[in-house]
Order: sequence, then structure tokens, then C-alpha cells
Amino acid sequence: MSVVLGHVVVLTDIGRGVREAVFMLWETLWALVLGFTLSGIVQAFVSKEAMQAKLGTRRPAAIARASAYGMASSSCSYAASAMAKSLFKRGADFTTSLVFMIASTNLVVELGLVMLILLGWQFMVAEFVGGPIMIVIVALLGGIVFSRVMTARARVRVQRSSDAHAHRTDMGGPVEYSDHGTGPKFRSRAAWSDASSYTVADATMIRKELAIGFLVAGFLAVLVPGRWWNELFLHGHGFWTVVENALVGPLIAVISWVCSIGNVPLAAALWSGGISFGGVISFIFADLIAMPLLLIYRKYYGTRVTLRILGLFYVAMAGAGLMTQGIFAALHAIPTRRTITVGVDHFSWDYTTYLDLLALGLAAVVWWLAHTRERHGGGRGYAIDPVCAMQVRTADAPASARVDSTTYYFCCDRCRERFVAEPARFLSPR
Repeated sequence: MSVVLGHVVVLTDIGRGVREAVFMLWETLWALVLGFTLSGIVQAFVSKEAMQAKLGTRRPAAIARASAYGMASSSCSYAASAMAKSLFKRGADFTTSLVFMIASTNLVVELGLVMLILLGWQFMVAEFVGGPIMIVIVALLGGIVFSRVMTARARVRVQRSSDAHAHRTDMGGPVEYSDHGTGPKFRSRAAWSDASSYTVADATMIRKELAIGFLVAGFLAVLVPGRWWNELFLHGHGFWTVVENALVGPLIAVISWVCSIGNVPLAAALWSGGISFGGVISFIFADLIAMPLLLIYRKYYGTRVTLRILGLFYVAMAGAGLMTQGIFAALHAIPTRRTITVGVDHFSWDYTTYLDLLALGLAAVVWWLAHTRERHGGGRGYAIDPVCAMQVRTADAPASARVDSTTYYFCCDRCRERFVAEPARFLSPR
């Protein structure tokens, strides 16, 4: 009897965690759809042709351009790391490439919208306050951490690795409508179809991270007792509490294995558990040092460079969290509400439901445009990663492979490796 009751309790707890995750997703659904749609539009309409030529130094102008280009790119951590590697290979400064990667994951609109819904407006604003602080820290320390000899060796390593894959054909130039200014592109059905394809591809690519993030946050919110968090983080020690929380936040990110926007629900669970405002910000910024990303850096640049990236990012992320905490404390803007419980156990007709229904309608239109883009003349110069379904422009594709006289393009080396290991799996109809 006791065994049966134990199983019932376990199933009940699982149900509570899943239910909490579902309602958290429902609360943020409209923000996710809007954010990914805007990201797709920006990626399709913002030209990338001059990126490599303008990112060859660590001067303020190059850092500012790298930040702007990053904000206009995909929010996926894996795609950001691959794009940064490609920029570095093509002549961009190593530190400037890292700045691009930071901006593309921590200064994007979809991240801010999800933070707004789950955590509050203060956290959304903190993203755009702490992000530039982190970029400045990386820009100032990058030249010290990475010597010219070290970056030169890393560039050779990246180039040799790419040449080993090679099998590349001529990737061609930009799509036809991209050479005639912004106005014609906005009037082009092909451009809007490609923008929709970017939206669908980005959402598809990080669907696992989002699912894991919401599920983990849901279970933490209902199953982890408050006293556990109290033992993990310092409380009641003033300044030292803030410092300890900001230092612990990135360490949790390293072992959580959750990247991209998927770490925001987990951040909400940490905030509910008692971590400081600055600790939450440093944790969110630390998606670029989650373990899967560290393994990717090691493959790209080697162990020595990866350890320095980890050290530099850790200092920048913890420092940005501390400084953001200080700024918001001085302005008396640190929120006091800590609960992340959705607060309802059923769907109701409120503004969230109406926004979500509108978002689902928008998502349906975007999906239709993405899957009928050939009717509108879209897809020229683009390819779909057969592994993660992300849309990549062939001129910018970080990796490619040739199978049976056909060249396939990938968003990152990770996807290429999976494809090469089992091409039949990814080429079969799905």
C-alpha cells in the first residue's frame, strides 16, 4: 500500500511540475512569437555584406558595430558561436567576434520580452543595462587575455578545421533583392517569405532548450523547498550577499546545460528561491558558458583559449550582474515580488489569452509563408540545415558537407557532425 501511495505522490508531483511549466509557457507564448517574428524580419532585411570588413579591430567603432550586428542576428547560442567563429576566420578581431556573440544572445528582443513576462520590467531593462556593461568589460580585457600570438594560432586552427571539412562549392553571393536597398526588400514577397523562414527556423532550432527550460523551472517552482535555496545562496550579509550571488549565478549556468532563452524560466525559479537581482542577471548572461558551449569552444579554438574565454566571460558576467545591481539599487528599482507561480490552475479569458490567440494567428501566417516561400520567389541563396531545420544563407554558412553530389549547409559544426555520422537519418522524409 505504501508503495502505491509513493507512486501516486510521485505522479502527482510530476503533474504539478508539468502543469506549472505549461502555464508559464502560456503566459509567455505571445512574447515568444512576437520576438521570433521580429528577429526573423531583422535577419532577412539587415545586410551582412560588410560585417567582416568592419570588425577587424577592437576599436570602439568596431565594438559598436559588432554589438549592433549581434542584436540583429539569431538569439540561439549555438548559431551565435558558429557565426562568431566564421567572422573570426574571415578576418574579424577575436575579441570583437566575442562581443558579437554576447550581443546576439543577450541583447535581443525575444529575450527581453520573455524576461518582461516571467520576471518583470526591471529585468527586461536590466538586460539592456547590463549587456553593454558586459561588452565593455570584454572589450577592455580581451586584448590582455588574448595575445596576438594566441589569437593567430586560434585563427590557423579554425581555418585548418574548416579546410578539413571543405567539400565546399561556390557559395555564391547574396540573394538578388538584397542589393537594391531596404525599400525594395520591404515590398518583396520573397524577402517576407525568407523572414518567415528565419522565424520558423530559429524557433525550431531552440525548441529543446525552451522545453527543458520551462520544465526545469516548473519542477523547481513546485518541488524544491525554499530552505534549499536559502542554503545555496547567502542571505542577510549585505554587500557580501550580493557578491556571492553574482558569483554563484554563472556557475549554475555552467552545470545547467540550458542555453539561449531557455535559461529565463530557470532564472525565474532562482529569483523565486531568493537569489539577488544581480545574481539573476549574471545567471541569464551566462548562457554562453553553459557546458555544451564550452565543449564547442574547445573544438573551435583549443583548450587553452577556451579556458581563457571561460575566465573572461565569467568575470564579465559576474561584474555586469554586480554593476547592474548597484545601478538599480541606487535608483530604488529592484523588484520586491519574488513568486513565479502562475497563480491559476485553468485557462481564463484575460488579456494574456487574447494576446496568445493573436500570436497563434500570426504564427500560422508565418508558418504558411515559410513553407510556401518558393511560390513567392523566396529561398534564393538560402538553405535549410537538415539537422536542426535552421535557415542559413549559403554565403554565410559556418559548415557544409557534400553527399551524392549535393552540398548541404549547416548552422554550426555540431549539426554537420551529426549529419555526417548518419546522413540517411536526416535525409529521409520527416
